[in-house]
Amino acid sequence: MNLLGDAHLRTWTLRFVALLAADPQAQLAWLGERELETESVVEEVELLCRISEGLAERGAVEPENLRDLQAIGRCLAEAEAVCRVPLWANALVTDPVWDAIRPLARQFLLTALGDWRQPLPRPLHPHTGDR
Repeated sequence: MNLLGDAHLRTWTLRFVALLAADPQAQLAWLGERELETESVVEEVELLCRISEGLAERGAVEPENLRDLQAIGRCLAEAEAVCRVPLWANALVTDPVWDAIRPLARQFLLTALGDWRQPLPRPLHPHTGDR
């Protein structure tokens, strides 16, 4: 077990889920002028769900938190054509799947941290995509 790596992955998961849980206005403000593709957001959610399974096996994520993350993953998987709207800023206001994911993300944070209102991750740099 790599405790430092697990802690980093757990922190990344919490920050990304905080973004999913945020009100649409906060999500759009976080995006600013950046053009983040919806497909990239979906891939991040799928990745954090897979990574969290390993974290749960190693005891870095509680089983109830894993269930909450898996619910988010299932919600995305069951959505028809979730990447139909290329830019996430547009998808946030037109695709109801993001409204369905928001309470699931809030439940995850409420269970994991006691409050769903968490600081959003540092925004991506507009030109490089760096975090």
